[in-house]
Parts: sequence; structure tokens; C-alpha cells
Amino acid sequence: MKASPQDQRSILDIQGFDFATGTLANKIKTLPEAIELSATIIKSNNARDLRIAAQTELSDVKRELLRAEADVEQIVTRITRDEARLSGGSASPKELEQLQHEIVSLNARRSELEEVELEIMMRVEAINTRISDLENEEKTLAAEISDLEIRKENALAALNNEIESIAKKRSETIDSVEKALVDLYEKIRSSDGTGAASLVGGQCKGCNLPVNTVELGRIAALAEDEVVRCEECRCILVRVK
Repeated sequence: MKASPQDQRSILDIQGFDFATGTLANKIKTLPEAIELSATIIKSNNARDLRIAAQTELSDVKRELLRAEADVEQIVTRITRDEARLSGGSASPKELEQLQHEIVSLNARRSELEEVELEIMMRVEAINTRISDLENEEKTLAAEISDLEIRKENALAALNNEIESIAKKRSETIDSVEKALVDLYEKIRSSDGTGAASLVGGQCKGCNLPVNTVELGRIAALAEDEVVRCEECRCILVRVK
């Protein structure tokens, strides 16, 4: 195939555009803001899940507290009733003695139940504190997520603008190059990734391998408009003076 030296140099420009576009596309895939955003969303979801679990636990403990309060209230009612009978003086001495023993027993039981009630109340307080901390964490993370989303969109917009600018230059360059050469370049690029590379200092810059002396001599003897291919990577090899 033959192509003017200018077209061959333009093919190198197109390769440069494609390389730059690939680099920008990779930046989009590995955007730091996107990676940080994903990690922050995971943290936020974890905090939300922990808060929901804590709220469920709080509901269970509150029901437990209600039962404990009811148990204490029941004991207090019985103590009040027995103390009223004891102070009434209408019971027999034996009944009064039994009432006194029962009141002592009930007070002991009341102390035990109140300790249980206090322990449950402390658990409720601890869970409320945990929920409050998680809610604050969620708010903080929500603000970070909002900021990261803005930063991500700005970064994406800048990269996409670059890609669009390169695409425009590529299109303009392609329009100025012989179609057969462009088709060959696209065919090679679609299969090997690198469609064209420069030949500098006896080395192909596509595969970065040296071209053997015999091949270099053959290439040197060719006309400038002869299209050369690298023996190793098969890309279009553009002679650069």
C-alpha cells in the first residue's frame, strides 16, 4: 500500500488521539472521586444498618423495661396493701406477724426488681447514645457524599470535555487522510490495540522492540510513500526523520 508521508504522519496523530482517549477513559473508570464516593456510600449504608438494628434493639429493651416496671409496680401495690392492713390493727397477732414477714420479703424482692429496672434503663440510655452517634455519622457522611457527587460530576465533565475535543480533532484529521490507510489503521487497532507507531532509532515505538538490520535496510530503500508494517506487532510503522 502507498500513502503520502503526510497521511502517514497524520495516522500517527490519530494514534495519539486514540491513546489519549483511552487514557482519559481509564481515568473515568478509576476516578478518585468515584472510588471515594463508593467507599463513603458503603460507610453510610453500614451506619444506617447499625442504626436500624439499634432502633430495633431499643424497641425490644423498652418492652423489657415496661415489664420490669410492671413487676416493680405490682410489688409496690402488694407492699402498700400489706402495710395498710398492718397499720389497720384489725388482723390477729399471727396474721400481723405474717404480714411483717411478707413485707420484708416483698421489699427485698422490690430491691432486686429495681436493680433489674435500673440496669435496663442504663441499657436504654446506652442504646439511645449509640443511635444518636450513628445518626450524626449518617449526617456527616451524607454531607460528604453530596460533596463527592459534585466533585465527581465536575471531574467527569472536565474529562468528557477533553474526550469530545480530542474526538473533534481526530475526526478532522481522519477527513484529511486517504480512506484506505485509515481503514487499515482501524483494522489493526481493533485487533492489536496499536494501529500505528513511529520508527525511531531503529526501534518500533508500538512494541518497543528493535527492528533487525536487514529489515531496516529494506525499509530505508523503500519510497517515502510506501506503507511499512512492523514485523513484530504488525502496526503501521511510520518513518520519522
